[in-house]
Amino acid sequence: MQRWVEIEFDCLPLRSIGRMDIPLDASPKYQKHCMNLKHALEKHGALNTFYLYNAKCVFHLLNHETDGMLEFRFEGTVLTNADDTKARQADLDVSLTRETCSWLSEPIVEWFASTVSRSVLADFDRYIAAGDLSATEQRIQKIQAESDESGGFVGMYL
Repeated sequence: MQRWVEIEFDCLPLRSIGRMDIPLDASPKYQKHCMNLKHALEKHGALNTFYLYNAKCVFHLLNHETDGMLEFRFEGTVLTNADDTKARQADLDVSLTRETCSWLSEPIVEWFASTVSRSVLADFDRYIAAGDLSATEQRIQKIQAESDESGGFVGMYL
């Protein structure tokens, strides 16, 4: 059992968003997600900007199965350098969702919450190196090419 920090997230390149209108019949949760994306686009723009959601960061402080764990949920934006090869800044909304530390105090929670951004930046560099980002970019380029070839129409409900 060698665990330091576990990070999970879904990633959406903001340059892939073509429209920002929210469906009238969207659930409140989806409406909130769309509003968060819109706010991220307004604040950071679409170039070299990635939105992370459905995300968590877990710190294991002890070599114990159940004791010494802090779990944070986060959502927000990661900005990369000009060629999308290195994460340079994170703007995340972070909250503690679960913990198994009887000795926990508020200053410790605040320190770990600020550490989430640093951890995400390091892990996002690993995500880039693993090639997931290039696969997403290739998929977006293919969809754009198909759209251009068909005069802007790829199919319904896409």
